[in-house]
Amino acid sequence: MSDIKTLNDLKEGQSAKVKELKSFGSIRRRLQDIGLVEGTEVKCLQKSPSGDPVAYLIRGAVIAIRAEDSSNILVI
Repeated sequence: MSDIKTLNDLKEGQSAKVKELKSFGSIRRRLQDIGLVEGTEVKCLQKSPSGDPVAYLIRGAVIAIRAEDSSNILVI
């Protein structure tokens, strides 16, 4: 069985696939607009010195996502 976790749980260099978005409203729409839909491969590139935000490689683009938002993205 696959281990479902949040995007926050990824360490630098790790990759995962999006399982589900738990966000609602405009932030959900923004996440979908940058390509975070079920099945999308996401790679954690670099965490900022304070740990927030984190840079992810999503569909060929580097996107910084705050911990508050990435905690609502389930990955496998």
